Amino acid sequence: MEWLVSLAGAGLVMVTLRDLFHTIWHPTRHGGLSRLVMTVLWRLARRFRARRRVVGLVGPLAMVTTVCMWAGTVILGWAVIYWPHMPGSFTFSSGSRAAQEPALLDSVYLSLVMVATLGLGDIAPDEGWLRLVSPLEALIGFALLTATVSWVLEIYPALTRRRVLAIRLALLRHSGTTTHQVDGTAGALLLHDLATEVVRVRIDFTQYAEAYYFHDGEDHSSLAAVIGYAATLARRGQAAKRPDVRLAGDLLVGALNDLATVLDQRFLHTDGTPADIFAAYAADHGRHV
Repeated sequence: MEWLVSLAGAGLVMVTLRDLFHTIWHPTRHGGLSRLVMTVLWRLARRFRARRRVVGLVGPLAMVTTVCMWAGTVILGWAVIYWPHMPGSFTFSSGSRAAQEPALLDSVYLSLVMVATLGLGDIAPDEGWLRLVSPLEALIGFALLTATVSWVLEIYPALTRRRVLAIRLALLRHSGTTTHQVDGTAGALLLHDLATEVVRVRIDFTQYAEAYYFHDGEDHSSLAAVIGYAATLARRGQAAKRPDVRLAGDLLVGALNDLATVLDQRFLHTDGTPADIFAAYAADHGRHV
């Protein structure tokens, strides 16, 4: 029975590590505990009256909640591993009153100490296999800290690329770009550059799905509010006389369709046209195209 309890704790740790791996290092997988946390927080935030203010906190709050979930389940899982063998398979420092505490409390305390890599030494494993296994928790704790830092450092460049594209589209819309202005070498380069930026954003939504739950704030930096104008520019490019401009327009249309597919499959689930998907994207972020 003791081994069954310990195996249950090991299973909880493995589920957490699997979710961490798929979220940070293999994010193309759908679902997962982290995605569930982010989706629930996003939907709850949209119900508040002060929607923009609340929704703007969802992205950072979801990341913090996810990291706390990972840490908490690792600590709990390892505590369950220790619990059936506490206190008989552990030694306690002289004068320590830890052995007088409930076994579960000592197990949680030891798990906290190990995952934080403190190594206080007042409780130490005495049985052979526990002496080999318990240092792994410290390694997992260090890996969790490193993964969290790298996750934060990776997500904000992705958000920057999305906002740069949004501001560029907003400026083009404000300038009133016409089909005649697009029908030239500069227009072909413009449409090609926009297609490249759209592809980058599409990859960001695939690699960093949590980026979807970050609200972009003002309309001119919100991709949800201006992505429809990229489709307008693409149609103008396709209607141009120069073949290089038409080719660039086709590239931009293809990039936008690919982006719409990713948004629909991973977040929106409308099964509509790209125009319908972008409208749903804008509505989900409180914008109008």
